[in-house]
Amino acid sequence: REKGGTSSTTTLIVNPFPKPLRRAHPEADFREQIRELAGLTGWEFYFTYRSKHSPAGWPDIVLCRPPRLVIAELKVGKGKPSPPQQHWAELLRACLGVEYHEWRPEQFEEILEVLE
Repeated sequence: REKGGTSSTTTLIVNPFPKPLRRAHPEADFREQIRELAGLTGWEFYFTYRSKHSPAGWPDIVLCRPPRLVIAELKVGKGKPSPPQQHWAELLRACLGVEYHEWRPEQFEEILEVLE
């Protein structure tokens, strides 16, 4: 407590990414780590569980914390965006009010900056 009866609060975000990614499903593990971080920073999190009947290329996750909308493609290892993913990335980058990102597990600091 400071003088005058006021108190200050500091929020500490601990890196949820030190958990090793499973070899069988590393992108799913990474997505869950992003979900955890989003929850800690006040974002609503969406991903399509089965995209079998959806058009190809839509990004992996959508995060919303008004007035911001963040859409991200997640990649692990040497994964690269497919042509349909590149197409959606170009379209989304051209939309006012949409923040599009391609994220990898090693970018924790950058991801945290976006979500803070």
